[in-house]
Amino acid sequence: MFAIIESGGKQYRVSPGSRLTVERLRDDPGSAIAFERVLMISDGDRLTIGKPVVEGARVVGHVLEHARGQKIIVFKYKAKSNYRRKSGHRQELTRVRIAEIVPDQTESMVKPAQ
Repeated sequence: MFAIIESGGKQYRVSPGSRLTVERLRDDPGSAIAFERVLMISDGDRLTIGKPVVEGARVVGHVLEHARGQKIIVFKYKAKSNYRRKSGHRQELTRVRIAEIVPDQTESMVKPAQ
């Protein structure tokens, strides 16, 4: 069984027990979290595709930790005009462990993700 969810404007393929790194969420480490934007659920031979989301479905996970991504260098340069700007950026991330995929929302009551 797997699902495709959306978080932070990106889409992720998840299955129970998998670990996921998403953009920073407001929840504390150790807390349960639910992803409401489930775009697709596959359960072996059964496939459910949302328009745009699957109604009543959710993916439940647990926040493991907050971290920062690798540093990237942003360098702007214009030839022959002595223009150079260098800056860097590290993305704030949250690591999540997926616990279960719930096709019907009435089965599990966990706080939704922000």
